[in-house]
Amino acid sequence: MSTIRSVSRRSFLSASGKGAAVASLLGAAPAIVPATVFGRTSPSNRINVAAIGTGRISRDHDMPETLVFDTARIMAVCDLDRRRLEDGKRFVNDFYGTQSGKPYDGVTMYDDYRELLLNKDIDAVLISTPDHWHAPIAIAAVEAGKDVYLQKPASLTIAEGRALSYAVQRTGRVLQLGSQNRSLPQHRYACELVRNGRIGQLKSVEVGLAADPAGEVEPEMPVPAHFNYDMWLGSTSEVFYTEKRVHPQVGYDRPGWLRCEQFGAGMITGWGAHHIDTAHWGMGAEHTGPVEIWGTAEFPASGLWDVHGAFRTEARYADGVHMIVSDSIQNGVRFIGTEGWIFVNRVGGVTGSDPLAFRGNPRALDASDPKIITSVIGPDEIHLIDSRDHHGNWLEAIRTRALPLAPVEVGHRSCTACLLHHMAMRAGRRLHWDPVRERFRDDDEANGWVSRPQRPPYITA
Repeated sequence: MSTIRSVSRRSFLSASGKGAAVASLLGAAPAIVPATVFGRTSPSNRINVAAIGTGRISRDHDMPETLVFDTARIMAVCDLDRRRLEDGKRFVNDFYGTQSGKPYDGVTMYDDYRELLLNKDIDAVLISTPDHWHAPIAIAAVEAGKDVYLQKPASLTIAEGRALSYAVQRTGRVLQLGSQNRSLPQHRYACELVRNGRIGQLKSVEVGLAADPAGEVEPEMPVPAHFNYDMWLGSTSEVFYTEKRVHPQVGYDRPGWLRCEQFGAGMITGWGAHHIDTAHWGMGAEHTGPVEIWGTAEFPASGLWDVHGAFRTEARYADGVHMIVSDSIQNGVRFIGTEGWIFVNRVGGVTGSDPLAFRGNPRALDASDPKIITSVIGPDEIHLIDSRDHHGNWLEAIRTRALPLAPVEVGHRSCTACLLHHMAMRAGRRLHWDPVRERFRDDDEANGWVSRPQRPPYITA
């Protein structure tokens, strides 16, 4: 864990280029996770975790970033693809076997999350499924008494997101959204600077995202014998199987479902859930949303993949802040005020597997005046939660029953904003949103988009 954290810290310092002042900033504030989390833990105090979904995101992020904590033990895995399920079991067993220096076989496999949730020995779950399954499984998990780490975005629809937030509040479970920007020091610091007036009055926010290219027409294929395709479709429409609609049968490259509107909204939620969440954090708009949204986008005229391509959408918030989201803007978040601007991004931009992403190497933290970045946040000013590890923050919240860094209502509001931008792309007209009632104003057609028809027997909200 110390290696992971030191690499992140070095990368940030190198990319930001701000020297000793920023180095002092990163070293001075305590992480949210105490040192005891990284030590040996009694099995009786250990959090038993199950991984639901063992594909690319689970293998690259959620499982390995949980495995490194001695306070947790991944004891079960679940997937609808038997090959991936067996790979997931092997992945976890190999980690613990290497850690102990002897063979390990302590992971149980499930091919149905509902059976997994009946296991009372499981305390918490990682949900790393396609977007259309996020809210239904998370709702079932909290109702079964499990704490949850949920990959972003929070939901496929606004209605599902609201149902999820209510379920978490009703059950008292801990749910952390996978909005990892919040555990990156440059994002927290940038938002603190904005909220403490270092760029004057905030006037606008520019959010740069990637875009997806169109695909080809794909042939119908037989469903693999080891894959439960009907359950994978879940509440969405029944459509024929073709490999590029789902995920690769060999390897763990970027899956095709990310580019199908049936299962998600494309990059506006895929990366928008990260960057718009950062924008809301800096704006102090974590429990509200825009009141007016408009924009345009290019959509494929043919082919299997139908999510948006090049786009520009805009929004206005009740306090007058103007947000612009576009693939033509430098990837990241730029806060613009009356006395300057602050730009923040992950080191190196988005991941290399994201198509049409900004391929430059922008600084992780930049400003119109270097003095803004070297500014020190005083003891009487606004200080945001300082977490250096997102999964670690989740595990600590489970232990203490405190609110995690990216709680469900905040994640729901960020996801809602993304979905509103997507609706504006499709509407071709200005939309007027009431963030309190979570309804469009005098627009019955748009209110019909807040939810989607659901296919039985997978109806949830």
